[in-house]
Amino acid sequence: MPFVDPDFAVEASLARFSEAPFWPQLPKLGLNEQMEIQYSEGMPCVKIDREKGRMYFDTSEDYSEEFAGFYERYMKAMDPVEGDGDCSAVAISPVFSKGIYAFETRLQNRRGKLPFVKVQTTGPCSFALTIVDEKKRAIYYNEEFRDVVIKALAMKCRWQIQKFQPFAEQVICFVDEPILSAFGSSTYVSVKREDVVAHLREMIDAIHADHALVGIHCCGNTEWSIVIDAGVDIVNFDAFGFGETIAMYPEAVRSHLQRGGALAWGVVPTSKAIREQTGEKLVSLLETLMEKLASRGIDKQLIVDQSIITPSCGTGSMEPVDAEKVFALTDALSKTMRNRYGFS
Repeated sequence: MPFVDPDFAVEASLARFSEAPFWPQLPKLGLNEQMEIQYSEGMPCVKIDREKGRMYFDTSEDYSEEFAGFYERYMKAMDPVEGDGDCSAVAISPVFSKGIYAFETRLQNRRGKLPFVKVQTTGPCSFALTIVDEKKRAIYYNEEFRDVVIKALAMKCRWQIQKFQPFAEQVICFVDEPILSAFGSSTYVSVKREDVVAHLREMIDAIHADHALVGIHCCGNTEWSIVIDAGVDIVNFDAFGFGETIAMYPEAVRSHLQRGGALAWGVVPTSKAIREQTGEKLVSLLETLMEKLASRGIDKQLIVDQSIITPSCGTGSMEPVDAEKVFALTDALSKTMRNRYGFS
């Protein structure tokens, strides 16, 4: 969100996403709330250069002791037989997220459980292909550090889920993977499909261990069968800009829906295009996209029954007034579609 007041951001989340509110990421508050840095606490060899406004991993020194400590904490929490599930060793502190703690405080002061609460973590591919080592090489290509990144982010997910489970009937944990839109390009030609699936599956398995639902978000075009093959529960895509691409994978999507998965249609744009949008325009667009998918041999009612309405991406770089319109139209579109198809 593009706000600097955590309480205002939390109220916007609760007001406009009342059945599935989320804790707000607030990048305008500073470096600590940037997309990757926010999740870096507890990772070995992390360096934050505040003068240059960047983070990197220092792999130049002996890191065996730091790695040993990390894996000891990981196994204590995550071992499937003897682990205690306590992932607080990689907790996100108030210094790195004002939104988490403002959201928690607000939920502590309300009665009853929400149907859903959404939390989120930067995905392992986006994190590791964005953050570099001291030689400015993406840390993804260092297999030892890549494994640490995946495991640390998996723990971050579980820590969030456990924090917010008391307030919701069901927690949804999103893994944000914008870099998947570049999968298969010449820039990432050495990134293998089977590796991406395996990395995502490790995250998904960790989230499922705490009985949460898993969403994967990519705000561009990608090979959607990758996230479906990884076992995700919710596929979230930019339906405003790339809505027809989901219909390119009818067999994978049909399988996903038939096993109970959902499609989260990011049909409300998070760009200046929001200024020209109305509820009627977005209803028309969404119906057209659903019909396109149904034309590929997928039952329209199945699509409708297992659809979620979302913004196309985050609103952190938007003007606040535009972001508020995104939230209002998302809320209105959801209500319109519920009424149209007879949902309570």
